[in-house]
Amino acid sequence: MTDLPPKPPARADRVSLLRYMRLFRADILSAQPARLYHAWMAEFRTPFFRSYMINEPALIDEVLKARPMDFPKSDRVGEGLRPLLGESVFLTNGETWKRQRRIIDPAFEGGRLRDTFPAMWAAGEASVARMGATVAPPGVPAKAMEIEEEMSHAAADVIFRTLFSMPIEADIAGRVFHEFRAYQRTQPILNAAAFVPLPRWLPRGHRAKTRRTARNIRALITEMTAARGAEIALGTAPDDLATKIMTTADPVTGARFTTEEMVDQVAIFFLAGHETSASALGWALYLLARYPEWQDKLVEEAQALPDAPDFAAMSKLKLTRDVFREALRLYPPVPMMVRETTCPETFRKRAVKRGSQVVISPWHLHRQDRLWDNPDGFDPGRWHTENGKACMREAFIPFSAGARVCTGAGFAMVEGPLLLAMLLRAFRFERIEGDDPVPVAYLTVRARDGIRLRVSRR
Repeated sequence: MTDLPPKPPARADRVSLLRYMRLFRADILSAQPARLYHAWMAEFRTPFFRSYMINEPALIDEVLKARPMDFPKSDRVGEGLRPLLGESVFLTNGETWKRQRRIIDPAFEGGRLRDTFPAMWAAGEASVARMGATVAPPGVPAKAMEIEEEMSHAAADVIFRTLFSMPIEADIAGRVFHEFRAYQRTQPILNAAAFVPLPRWLPRGHRAKTRRTARNIRALITEMTAARGAEIALGTAPDDLATKIMTTADPVTGARFTTEEMVDQVAIFFLAGHETSASALGWALYLLARYPEWQDKLVEEAQALPDAPDFAAMSKLKLTRDVFREALRLYPPVPMMVRETTCPETFRKRAVKRGSQVVISPWHLHRQDRLWDNPDGFDPGRWHTENGKACMREAFIPFSAGARVCTGAGFAMVEGPLLLAMLLRAFRFERIEGDDPVPVAYLTVRARDGIRLRVSRR
């Protein structure tokens, strides 16, 4: 296939450590050499630690599924995110993490997804209305629009409606959203402490603006969480995700989250549920604009959606789900995950010391040329081929896998196809020649200068 969607340029195989650190802080994707799309494993050395990227499915299964407790999350990633996320379930390990998951997981069980569906639908309708207010009517030349910004707005709206039963237009929700956008622009995916071990008493290298916006976000979330606690005490709280989580007792200890603990969890729900969904939706719409024949297929499917929320309608969005899954393969929102060895290991006959970093890269695994047919091509039909089915089982981990699989994976696989279908039913999206987005990794995989598409009413 000659018409391939864009991916970042790979660097030369050898660069200095200082140069690599600068590249990594700017964009972890283009910092990596091209050989990682073919290698089963690669070693990276610094004066302070060893890092091993693993791209072999059997090794990844060993780390994520067979022995997840032997490979806890690395604090090197947590160093950069802790000002915002505190001790959230995304960063913790061991017994703390197990306790948090016992409280959180029931809120995202299958039946609860059906309960949150009307809120997702309302957020989709609001997104269509917002875009419709600026899009030219039929017969008028299509207007260029920055898609990532609108998808961020839509995904944040979904989170606030499902978590706290409030639309993004609510004052406090809007303030969290705008503070988070400021935080995203100042926070690299890793800070200096990821490369250089620092004593606990030393500053962690966070920018002043990053610390300030993190404090602002947490203060706003604290206000929302405390208000919900008061409503729960009065018996007037809505039956949404926040209420479910705050009233769920740990089945082992009987304890519930304190307000401070709940703030940590809401922060990661917002980061994981808003930032990752916005990334996936933006890339999915770009791909559909680049391949209009697929857009036409999805529009036909979307026309069958009812005019009112009906969870059963999701079963009809089969092609839409395939396209969303292909967007997650080509542009996984979380491009890399880092674990740490707690004892000596042997990977592919190579000794790996205790305390080594183990990098699992959905970005490279999803394009591993030894595994996938047409790894860089856009092909939503692949999921129905023998190769695609095998790779979906063995080499497709946009939400991680095993015990630490993302709690909201099922939520995302309803939200993404639903919003795509609602948007496609209302609008046509067209590629702007010469203005293709270049993917980079900030907190998630985003476009360096945004995603601009021409949008017109259907």
